[in-house]
Amino acid sequence: MIVIVSHLLIAVIAIGFGIKNLISQKGTQTHKIVGWIWVLLMFYVALSSFWIKEINEGYYSVIHLLSIYVLVTITLGIYFLRKGNVKLHKSFMVGNLIGLTVAGIFTLLPGRYISQVIGLF
Repeated sequence: MIVIVSHLLIAVIAIGFGIKNLISQKGTQTHKIVGWIWVLLMFYVALSSFWIKEINEGYYSVIHLLSIYVLVTITLGIYFLRKGNVKLHKSFMVGNLIGLTVAGIFTLLPGRYISQVIGLF
């Protein structure tokens, strides 16, 4: 249960940091620091999902493929920034922020595990 709660909490915090960085001036020291914090948060959210298997009776599910995708695309976002390709960096990072937000919204739908845990439906 602690993994699920920390996964949810860190995901919500990551959305906040991601939005902050999305609307802030790019290339500044603040953008870089917030960006690295966001990357670490995203890595935690993706990696922690591998310990959440209650939803699929102890087995991994298709959702875990998204975690692998996040790990790869966040890494690619960093790689392309280091190579000077800001456009691809932005695409990967914004894509992950959108994906995280959409995934978060879907967890709140009726019948979903998180919505039941926090008592929404």
